[in-house]
Amino acid sequence: MNPTEITHAGLADLIAKWWFYYDEWQPGVLRALLADDFTLSCRSDTGRTSYEEFIRCDLHGADEAMAWKEDHRLNSPYPLRHNGSNIVITSRSDTEVSFTSYIFVTKILEGRPYLLSTGITSGSARVTSKGLLLQSIHTVLDTQDSVRYADRPAVGSAF
Repeated sequence: MNPTEITHAGLADLIAKWWFYYDEWQPGVLRALLADDFTLSCRSDTGRTSYEEFIRCDLHGADEAMAWKEDHRLNSPYPLRHNGSNIVITSRSDTEVSFTSYIFVTKILEGRPYLLSTGITSGSARVTSKGLLLQSIHTVLDTQDSVRYADRPAVGSAF
């Protein structure tokens, strides 16, 4: 295998590290996963949540993203657990890969896991001289009530 070949396992490991080191807030490790031109965005699917200001971002550059992530993490619960393990590769080349994944986020209340959020994360990673690095993460959190699939509003893709 070529050491710069992008594999599903390598991508899954990178994304798992992204969520784990964010949840445990290890900023040095988290920053090392990012290309310098990293972009980060987050919003809800409706844009009308009571916490929209807390979750909404559209950031360009790893340093800007890390500053926002630090403030966001320090003002979020602990323990906090993001699970985004069902990663689907949506496109790839020899040096870049795009992906999408559901995320499932919990915190602990009264000693038990409590669902905090779900959503869709999409993004991309590329091979660099430092290995495979994230170049973008875009998350859309679910906030609208579920309906029968046939009755859902006709909207564009969430990602």
